[in-house]
Amino acid sequence: MDRELLVGLDLASVPTPAYVVDEAALAANLAVLASVRRRTGCRILLALKAFAMWRVFPLLRTALDGVCASSVHEARLGREDFGGEVHAFAAAFSEDDVRELAGLADHLVFNSFSQYDRFAPLARELAPGIGLGLRVNPEHSEGHTPLYDPAAPGSRLGIVRRLFKGRDLTGIQGLHFHTLCEQNADCLERTLAAFERAFAEFIPGLEYVNFGGGHHITRDDYDIELLCRLIRDFKKKYGVQVYLEPGEAVALNAGVLVATVLDVTENDLPIAIMDAAVPCHMPDCIEMPYRPHIVGSGKRGEKRYDYRIGGPSCLAGDVAGEYSFDAPLSVGSKLVFTDMAHYTMVKTNTFNGINLPSICLWRPDPGELEIVRSFGYADFRERLS
Repeated sequence: MDRELLVGLDLASVPTPAYVVDEAALAANLAVLASVRRRTGCRILLALKAFAMWRVFPLLRTALDGVCASSVHEARLGREDFGGEVHAFAAAFSEDDVRELAGLADHLVFNSFSQYDRFAPLARELAPGIGLGLRVNPEHSEGHTPLYDPAAPGSRLGIVRRLFKGRDLTGIQGLHFHTLCEQNADCLERTLAAFERAFAEFIPGLEYVNFGGGHHITRDDYDIELLCRLIRDFKKKYGVQVYLEPGEAVALNAGVLVATVLDVTENDLPIAIMDAAVPCHMPDCIEMPYRPHIVGSGKRGEKRYDYRIGGPSCLAGDVAGEYSFDAPLSVGSKLVFTDMAHYTMVKTNTFNGINLPSICLWRPDPGELEIVRSFGYADFRERLS
């Protein structure tokens, strides 16, 4: 079902291709997250890996406690433009990373004991008040797509329980686990049980436990009551702070990618070529893979006119999928791909020299479209040698 977005926006005014984020939809998501914070006393961080549109950070700050970063650049963006807490985690840090992060992050989370042993003294020397944590792997998988499953067999993410044997956790402020991807609270409940079975003995004396991301909290069918109960019960049982770090839930169903049809050709069915390229502007469609929804469309055969929708690049697989429409497409037709604010925007690239989409912000009240950023040749050239 098409969520009501961009109410009152004239698509003809959108310079395509363009991401358009709906400020009202963002605010609605933030209201849900703020209610979870209020009811549970947990702290919620924005996962910058999923959504890093700093133009809307002032709005996000009204409901979130800070950011979690996966790199020095993300940590710097969080410190300089978001404010609040900055938590940093990576599968491995270099010494240069730690030296920079010590001046940017409030909490540094290590992915192995070897990294902790090597860099904890340096981090404390440079930033005596910095909090240090460990990412653990509960070895409990809820992932439905192996590429995005942090707990898959052989995962490089998190320390497994057997490696804790003989370790002294003095000086560790928190443990962090992350197993979910676009999932409901029942998945968290099972993961939390696995985490407690493996690591409960190490929780006394900690300041916090981070439940990670992947919680689809702002989805219509998400079990918020269960989430709140799990957080409250855990805090009461162990006396620690609980962190959540959603990224997708912050921007879920809050933005679109608008494209224009450039040509209509035919092979086994009509093919519409648009000015948005799937590998450049919607790479998750190939990585997951999945078929993105287009407003007003159906599956092939559901409506009167069938089309294969593709982009302008030389990649044979530059195809969004097969769709049907009530009216025929023609040169100049607008295509609106839904739920494109999270991940898609941060993963764009300039393969084939194809231009990056503009970034726009739509404010239904007072009906204002702000073109936040447009890109050009300099953005393509300057990232190359």
